[in-house]
Amino acid sequence: MTDPLPDPRPLVIGGALRDATSGETFETLEPFSGAVIARVQVASAADVDAAVAAAAEGQRAWAALSGAARGAVLARAADLIRARRDEIARLESLDGGKPIQETPDADVDSGADCLAYFAALAPTIGGESQDLGGLGGGPWFYTRREPLGVVGGIGAWNYPFQIACWKTAPALAAGNAMIFKPAEQTPLSAYILAEVLAEAGVPPGVFNIVQGDARVGRMLTAHPGIAKISFTGEVNTGKAVMADSAATLKTLTLELGGKSPLLVFEDADLDDAVSAAILANFYTQGQICTNGTRVFVHRDVLDAFLSRLLPRAEAIRLGNPLDPETQMGPLISPDHHASVLAHIDRAVADGATLLTGGGPPTDPALAGKPFVRPTVFLAHDDALPLCREEIFGPVMTVLPFAAEDEALARANALPVGLAGGVMTRDLTRAHRVAARLEAGVVWINTYNVTPIEMPFGGVKQSGLGRENGRAALEHVTRIKSVYVEPGPVEAPY
Repeated sequence: MTDPLPDPRPLVIGGALRDATSGETFETLEPFSGAVIARVQVASAADVDAAVAAAAEGQRAWAALSGAARGAVLARAADLIRARRDEIARLESLDGGKPIQETPDADVDSGADCLAYFAALAPTIGGESQDLGGLGGGPWFYTRREPLGVVGGIGAWNYPFQIACWKTAPALAAGNAMIFKPAEQTPLSAYILAEVLAEAGVPPGVFNIVQGDARVGRMLTAHPGIAKISFTGEVNTGKAVMADSAATLKTLTLELGGKSPLLVFEDADLDDAVSAAILANFYTQGQICTNGTRVFVHRDVLDAFLSRLLPRAEAIRLGNPLDPETQMGPLISPDHHASVLAHIDRAVADGATLLTGGGPPTDPALAGKPFVRPTVFLAHDDALPLCREEIFGPVMTVLPFAAEDEALARANALPVGLAGGVMTRDLTRAHRVAARLEAGVVWINTYNVTPIEMPFGGVKQSGLGRENGRAALEHVTRIKSVYVEPGPVEAPY
């Protein structure tokens, strides 16, 4: 691959840049200015076929290496990412609108940490054995944990580089090859991942990039040469991915949306509770799937909680994401901006009490750009769309409650279950509530902290499978059982 990349950006297939055969391109825009950053080529079905063929060939060579050898390559890639930290962080802020305050840690370091973690686990991937003959000499079996083959990854636009690493690192550690389709809104940082993997020694074909919209995603989910799909995105799209994958019985990891609850009990440290609520709603402009957008606050501390929350929400600084002083950037696109504002308008019309925010900033320098001020509602009706639908923007809803059982029943009432949070000084209650929350991830006395060592994923309609932690390896491998009979075969015939 060459640097800089040609325009329009090509695909990456078999370790080389390759022009798409579709003749189609799309533009990726800078959310802050609306300027075109680059044009990108759209993959055709023939291009996806070529990527699958290249991935299958590369995977055979990659899987033939020892786990230690694969781990050494991934460790080198992690080091190369850290060496390019500032470059990748700036690109993520430019392409996705995220503040440069966030992207070095939340995006780049998380991606590098993921590669380093699975590099260390790669030599440990293996099976088990068990003697079935008492003291020995009889039958026994062993298991092999084998790679699936070719994995398709479909990314999301809110954490493009991090998600690419989260999907790729465990897959490659286990000996698979990856065909990755970035979200069309943020297609650029995946090229850097391809470069560092190649430089680190990943064989050609083991990491491929196909670009495009949902049509290209469907090409991956339907392709018979792809053994697994790992998808991050919206619930209904995840259901479509699952339906498309059923024809070839693909293994699936689906990390989907949520409408997560954060429970603030009367004994919580209210300053910490406010900090957690801010992290749960306003980080990355509120565009995080785990966000705790339903903040249940015990009625005895409601006024005190709001008196601390509102000034801090109103003090968040909006601006150019490349300005180090900016704390909140623009939403990803004008269309998404309009969607978030429509949700806010409907909530007001439905009778929710708007406490702060609710529209674009008054700063003339930000006029006409897709910004939304940090918004806080107070609501008393869980049936409102505000309390049921994922908005994916900086919109918090505060909901008073009176008792633990009531709060849990309301928190668990939705068909999604990605995450949840508990703020209390009573650790017995904290663990009790964590056990009863119907969620894949629960935070106690914090929110939205996702170390690579911790499995990540949802329950109910928030997804299947897990990313990160040792649990991720279970979803990129298959178990083969081998039974060994050292004695004669006895047959009744």
